[in-house]
Amino acid sequence: MTHVFLGSEALTAGKVTRYELRTLYVRVLPNVYAPKRVPLTLLDRTRAAWLWSKRQGVITGLAASALHGAKWVKSEVPIELNLANNKSPKGVLTRNETLRDDEVTRVRGMPVTTIERTAFDLARRLPVGKAVQRLDALARATHFKIEDVLELAGRHPGARGSLRIPAALDLVDAGAQSPQETWLRLLFINAGYPRPETQIPVPGPNGLPKYFLDMGWYEFTLAAEYDGEQHRLDDAQYRGDIGRSEYIERLGWRRIRVLAGDTGSSILRRAELAGLRR
Repeated sequence: MTHVFLGSEALTAGKVTRYELRTLYVRVLPNVYAPKRVPLTLLDRTRAAWLWSKRQGVITGLAASALHGAKWVKSEVPIELNLANNKSPKGVLTRNETLRDDEVTRVRGMPVTTIERTAFDLARRLPVGKAVQRLDALARATHFKIEDVLELAGRHPGARGSLRIPAALDLVDAGAQSPQETWLRLLFINAGYPRPETQIPVPGPNGLPKYFLDMGWYEFTLAAEYDGEQHRLDDAQYRGDIGRSEYIERLGWRRIRVLAGDTGSSILRRAELAGLRR
C-alpha cells in the first residue's frame, strides 16, 4: 500500500493485516491511512478527505482550485467538501450547499466542483483581496470566463457572500504570476492609481517579446515588479536579472522593484516620486 486508503477496505481485501496497519501506517483521518514517515501532499490529503466521506463528498474551495491546476495552495489548507455532515474531523471542512449536476466534474477520479463553480465559491467565501489572489491563480491555470461565473452566480441569488462576487471578479487578472503580484496590483488600484496592465511585453531586436514586465503603465513608461527570494539566492537568475534590467532601462522603462518586507506606504511613495498620478 503506497497511497492513502481506507483501512477497512484494505483489511477486507487482504492487502494488509491488522498488525501491518498498526505498525507500518498512520491514521490520517478516521478509517483513512497512509504510509508512515511519508509527507502527505495536498493531493494525498484531498483524497483522504474524500475517502473519509465514503466517496460521497464533492471537493470544493481551495483544494478544488488546486485540482484544476491553480498554484500557491499550501498542502496544509483545510480540505473543503460539499457533504451533509456537521462533524468533520480536524483538517476537513464540510458544507451542505446546493450543487447542480452541471456544477460538478471529475478530476483524478474524484468529484470536484467545476472551474466556474470553484471560482464562484472562492469569490464569495473570502475577503475580496484574498479572493482575488486565489481567483488570479485559478484564472492563470484555466482562463475561466468572468461572464460564465456571473451566470452561475445568478442561479444562486441567496448564496452566502454572493454580494462580494462582482467586486472580486472585476479585479481578476490572469497575468498575475504569484499572490504577491496580485497584492501589489491591488495596492495600486485601492490607492486610486490607474489599473496597471500585467505581463507587458518588452520587444527584442527582432520585434518579438524578449521580456515581460510584471505590471505597469505605458503612459508613464513605469513598471512595478515583485522580486522574490530566488532573484537574490539563485546566482544564475541574479546575473540574468542584471542583463534584463539594463536592457529594459535602455528602452526607457523605469521600474519600482518591490521586495518582501516593503510596506504599502513606501511603495506608493516611490510610485509618486516616479511620476505615477492618481
